[in-house]
Amino acid sequence: MRSSAAISAKLPRRAGAPELAKRLGIPIPEPGPDPAQRVRERILERAGPALLAPRDAESRKRLEELVSEAVAEEFPGLLPSQRKALEAEIRDDILGYGPVQALLDDPEVTEVMVNGPDDVWYEKGGVLRRAEGVRFRSEAHVRAVAERMVASAGRRVDESCPLCDARLPDGSRVNVVLPPVAVRGVCITVRKFRKALDAEALLENGTVTQEALGFLAACVRAKLNIVVSGGTGTGKTTLLNVLSSFVPPDERIVTVEDAAELQLQQPHVVPLEARPPNPDGRGEITIRTLVRNALRMRPDRIIVGECRGAEALDMLQAMNTGHEGSMTTVHANSARDCIERVVTMALMAQEGLSERAVREQVASAFHVIVQLERARDGRRRVCEICEVTRLGPGKAGVAPLFALEGEELGRTGREPAFAARLAEGGRLR
Repeated sequence: MRSSAAISAKLPRRAGAPELAKRLGIPIPEPGPDPAQRVRERILERAGPALLAPRDAESRKRLEELVSEAVAEEFPGLLPSQRKALEAEIRDDILGYGPVQALLDDPEVTEVMVNGPDDVWYEKGGVLRRAEGVRFRSEAHVRAVAERMVASAGRRVDESCPLCDARLPDGSRVNVVLPPVAVRGVCITVRKFRKALDAEALLENGTVTQEALGFLAACVRAKLNIVVSGGTGTGKTTLLNVLSSFVPPDERIVTVEDAAELQLQQPHVVPLEARPPNPDGRGEITIRTLVRNALRMRPDRIIVGECRGAEALDMLQAMNTGHEGSMTTVHANSARDCIERVVTMALMAQEGLSERAVREQVASAFHVIVQLERARDGRRRVCEICEVTRLGPGKAGVAPLFALEGEELGRTGREPAFAARLAEGGRLR
């Protein structure tokens, strides 16, 4: 069979295809020994712009047929397995996200990381692995796929704006960093959208015990303010989803997120999502703006996907002014660190409040902090459930109610100050 280089050398490039490919965000390499290059150009010429942005199953099926036809015409001598692999590669380039599409399609893969054309990693079962055999053709190919990912969310990434956060059509979150910020080349990180786990799933995988989950459910129903704390990838949003499932269906819930991930099932939910500035630097809608606006929407509860800045002050004030039962997540390594981080973020609002005043608000607003950790084997689990206490004027502390004893999460024996509030409805287990 003819070599890839010989095949490519015999096939002249037709005018118009590269320009069309660039406009559509489909990666077409420069002339070289790529056996699929000629097929890509043939499909571009036959399909046209309309078909290359298929919005329905029929258009997609027709495009897949074009791929099969073009491969059969250009490479009649390929073995069935070779033809199938080539067709899959081209389909992924045109309809998907190139070499990483198979990883994105794998339901067990939770994150995909591209550090360079031949440096691709993924997380599966909580363990980071190198994707052997997954390679891009060039740095330009990586960039073309990155640009296509963010374009699907109406965003752009270029030299003037080398950092970009976006959400893929399936809900997955993608972050792109371009050179020179990314020193070694274009960097892509995709955190895949996962169907929200329910309470039973968390019990089965050991994230939390039945007793601890029952306690947290009682806290939610009693309208205590809860903060879910933990490091990156510890499952904060997953747990927040499960806790929110215990909110009664007759309450109005307003959710505020940077990128919509919460999947609440109650009938009266109003989701709000932040918006980055447009290419001209205008039109930004911040989390803080949305939290403030949520207060005007007559919420029974406000759920903030993550407090990471000055919005922490607005969240504290909401919890202290009648919006009980609100919840949020915070990046922190311990329950004590969670309080310190919230204080720091609230002071970033520069509203003229003293640190002592902010700590007073924390002691009044927060009732429970749920701390998550990621074990060495990749398992995500609740390692501590703490009550937030007032240690004195301007001082907030934490008192563990549940803690890990070896590998088991158990009660510490401490009675929470809000026990009567839980027991009023016979909810305390």
